[in-house]
Amino acid sequence: MKIIKIILILIIFNINSSFAENSDQFNQWKLKFKKTALANNISETTINTAISNFRFLPKVIKYDRYQPEFYESTKTYVGKRTSKQKLNNGVKYYQNNISLINSVEAEFEIEKELLLALMGIETNFGTYVGKMDILSSLATLSFDQRRSEFFTKELILLLKLIDRDQIDHKTLYGSWAGAFGFFQFMPSTITNYSIDYNKDDYIDLKNIEDAYPSAANYLKKIGWKMNEPCFFKIELKENIPDKFLNTSAKKIHSKKKLISFKKYIKDYSSLEFLDDDFNVAIVTPDKDIIPGAETLNPAYIVFDNYEIILQWNRSLRFALAVCTLKDKIKNEI
Repeated sequence: MKIIKIILILIIFNINSSFAENSDQFNQWKLKFKKTALANNISETTINTAISNFRFLPKVIKYDRYQPEFYESTKTYVGKRTSKQKLNNGVKYYQNNISLINSVEAEFEIEKELLLALMGIETNFGTYVGKMDILSSLATLSFDQRRSEFFTKELILLLKLIDRDQIDHKTLYGSWAGAFGFFQFMPSTITNYSIDYNKDDYIDLKNIEDAYPSAANYLKKIGWKMNEPCFFKIELKENIPDKFLNTSAKKIHSKKKLISFKKYIKDYSSLEFLDDDFNVAIVTPDKDIIPGAETLNPAYIVFDNYEIILQWNRSLRFALAVCTLKDKIKNEI
């Protein structure tokens, strides 16, 4: 018993020591960050208000290291996010907001089922937008070394939005990674694509009147092509070279005309309704992530629209889930 108590004491001591060390370093980081923010022409009032509210959040580091995209199989990941309940919620949400949703589809030429799918997967149609303190989340990830440069830029952009009175810092609660609103926009996305659609001089991304059109505007600007395919599940022959298999969402490689892959796809005739000149790639999302996963199963041919969803979220599984739910919703509305 004494040995167990000693071990527990040591564990608690190490945790407390690590937290104290991070807290000290985080305080030093805040001083350095203030200089960076001032150099980016953010007012000292905004900076001081933000920094006084910055907290180091250990949970954020944990979430960053352990994301479902990194450990769930495609079948599990997609299944959870395209359930019958999710589909029913999407249909109900459409029926309750039919006028705005149809108007946005017509104006921006973005399918309503795609926007509904994204909203459903991101926030369950606005019912769960996240409870994390976004300023502290971004500050924690900026302080952390794994992706410091990226999150520092996002934090600077968010402070600029606050400085221009486009966002009230008191409302900034969302995801652990700093995403905000019904569609989980990062500060850079808010800056570049959000719109005051209802013309009330305020962009409210927790209000469908601004959030839904802003998402449509984002997709249109980054190149979504209406009524073109996203992906199709396929079975691959063993003779396909590894160089044609995409296992990472960072950059899709080895894109070719669909006909070029004919000799590697079983039952290619099932794809004959597609234009042979479509530019496609092949993804095998489980190959390098799931222990013991089959090299060639599951496999998908993916199109330009699939890569547009990757710009929204760099996850092969996320893009598959969005397009799967999109098709299910389309069949119901």
